[in-house]
Amino acid sequence: MSSLHNLTPAEGSVKKDKRIARGEGSGHGGTATRGHKGAKSRSGYSRKIGFEGGQMPLQRRVPKFGFTNINRKEYQGINLDKLQSLVENGVISDIVNLDILIANGLVSKNEMVKVLGRGELKAKLTITVHKFTATAKAAIEAAGGEAVTL
Repeated sequence: MSSLHNLTPAEGSVKKDKRIARGEGSGHGGTATRGHKGAKSRSGYSRKIGFEGGQMPLQRRVPKFGFTNINRKEYQGINLDKLQSLVENGVISDIVNLDILIANGLVSKNEMVKVLGRGELKAKLTITVHKFTATAKAAIEAAGGEAVTL
């Protein structure tokens, strides 16, 4: 039975770590396990992201070229043959707008849409999107439809 004078923690509940940099008697005095000299032995050391130990970092080894236009507009293309297949499957009938395209998973809600001219369109559709290619617009109007730019 335990009383106040012989209380001990449960087996395995206490883990004693070596106290580093607390004098020579601890076995970890002196350099306090940091080794001799160099950046890592100093206080306040923090390694830069991408630092490769003094080796030329990958970011600087790889050649850089070209130009990236920060004002570029990305359009999600949808071809006429895709629209025709949707008409044949009974998904769309006469009006095509962004909401219908998003509902059918062709585009996501933040994308701008451009109708491209591949394939042929037989159905008479009123299509409302951001852009049309010249061939797509001509094909839509030839089928009796209407191309409305947002």
